[in-house]
Amino acid sequence: MIRIEWLYWLVGAIFLAMAVQMATDRSNSKRFGSAAFWGLLGASFGYGTWVVQKTAPAAPLGAAVLVMICLAGFGLTGRGTPATTSPEQRAVSAARLGNRLFIPAITVPLVALVCATLLKGRHLAGKPLFQAGSETLLGLGLGALVALILGLFLTRERNPANALHAGRSLLESMGWSLLLPQLLAVLGSIFQTAGVGTQVGKLTIHLLPDGSKYAAVALYCLGMALFTIVMGNAFAAFPVMTAAVGWPVLITHLHGHPPVVLAVGMLAGFCGTLVTPMAANFNLVPAALLELKDQYGPIKAQLPTAGVLLVCNIAIMSLFAF
Repeated sequence: MIRIEWLYWLVGAIFLAMAVQMATDRSNSKRFGSAAFWGLLGASFGYGTWVVQKTAPAAPLGAAVLVMICLAGFGLTGRGTPATTSPEQRAVSAARLGNRLFIPAITVPLVALVCATLLKGRHLAGKPLFQAGSETLLGLGLGALVALILGLFLTRERNPANALHAGRSLLESMGWSLLLPQLLAVLGSIFQTAGVGTQVGKLTIHLLPDGSKYAAVALYCLGMALFTIVMGNAFAAFPVMTAAVGWPVLITHLHGHPPVVLAVGMLAGFCGTLVTPMAANFNLVPAALLELKDQYGPIKAQLPTAGVLLVCNIAIMSLFAF
């Protein structure tokens, strides 16, 4: 049986290998900080298995996260010059391959789809082929491996280490912001466990005018946008604001139509995603990859759209949810 831990170990090993590359790259003046940051992340993938199995304490993982936050927060990570092909060589290769360059990219979701559907529940030698509940994630990992092999074949690259160097270049371009969505997802779980939604709900009931559905709709949508700005993730803000306003006030007390309330509430949260640097994978990472002079350029461009959409979501919920 293919276990999900094997994928985590492989990912951790890749991060550790890249950390070694970073530590030996003298073109990066902050090479040791970068190596420590990504090395701690790689080690966490392996150590996390023992934590899940209750054979090791979780405190070292928390300490590793705090160290990583300090390394990134104090600007101790940087970008080096990986030993890979030059831009001119890549341009020539891209011109030769044309649309065949998309084959590895398309392979990843196709393999993941096959594993999640056709191979789900399959057995080999009397045992499940994949660990139950992990078929999609394992398919994503297998798809990445198949795409790597296809990419090496298409580009006629004889040295697989160049793929690792190229991956490190992309990793250093995105930097610490690559991990922000995962950290914010944990923050959302902490908020939910701490009962933030319940407390916000109690405060809302006292402040809202009795029976004022329009004020409640505006509060729910604005709260979804604001909590998303803080958390960087509408999915993390959703359980907090829905537990506070969406379900007890709009659905239970004011008898709102649940599909409309919940769906439009999530869309209101996405308006916050457009205007926050906390949504790093949407706003900061593209700016870094495109090497924009203003790292907040995407946010500034999206701000007017976010405002208009938020007003529209409030109007839609007010008109169709009751």
